[in-house]
Amino acid sequence: MTTFHKLFLAAFILIFAAFTSFHHGWGNYDQTKVLDYTGTIQESTYENPHASAKIKDDKNKVWTVILAPTSRMEARGVKADMIKKGATLQVVGYPHKEIKDEMRAERIVINGEKYELR
Repeated sequence: MTTFHKLFLAAFILIFAAFTSFHHGWGNYDQTKVLDYTGTIQESTYENPHASAKIKDDKNKVWTVILAPTSRMEARGVKADMIKKGATLQVVGYPHKEIKDEMRAERIVINGEKYELR
């Protein structure tokens, strides 16, 4: 193998590893435990690979909620300003198997309107 091929292969592996480290594998969430949680959004991001929000309930418990990719959120009718700080968000989803207080949203309810994210 030439030096060029070795460098190309090394670059490919590094790029692949970088992109896969940003993606949350859905197999990491326990689909046997359904959570239904309502809270106030403390912060949110509306960017790829997935939108996300931190929500806190009246007992000060905070969940990191992994939402859908922004293209899917928009296709379902969820715009960035709908998941802004201070908004109330109901989330139905699954807890992460290893990361405490993280969940993947299957559906969300905003202002009484339900949005399916899968």
